[in-house]
Amino acid sequence: MEEIEEIIQEKISADHLLYVSLKYTKTCDVIINLLLRWKKMIEKGLNGILKHAKKKKKISSIPANPIGQIETARKLFRKDDNFQEVLDMYEMFRKVEELRKERIGEFRKNVTLKIFYLGEEININLDKLKSYAEKLEKFISTTKQFLLS
Repeated sequence: MEEIEEIIQEKISADHLLYVSLKYTKTCDVIINLLLRWKKMIEKGLNGILKHAKKKKKISSIPANPIGQIETARKLFRKDDNFQEVLDMYEMFRKVEELRKERIGEFRKNVTLKIFYLGEEININLDKLKSYAEKLEKFISTTKQFLLS
């Protein structure tokens, strides 16, 4: 159960960044910190899921590297589209610090962080963040259900 508590702690911090800090500062740094916070939250979720899956003998071992862990989690939740999307987001969040970024409209209502990822431009604005937050809500409840099974 401690995994769930840790995930919830990360989520509380992330929600504060999203709904309080970003609202008042409107900077791309807050967006980056939010993505990194979510990355940590997803990591904690994946660790919990993989440990639980091993204990329940759904997998034989936990891969040592993050890519292997992501692939294993993909197989465990192959029928869950939202879970797959969160894993895609996680792969991007993991690289966010080294990706090329452009800051648009900082200190304004429509602050946007443009990220160049896998040959695409991804505009991360408040709407995009809210959509990520919804997917992460579902991820958290899926993770909870799995850990309690």
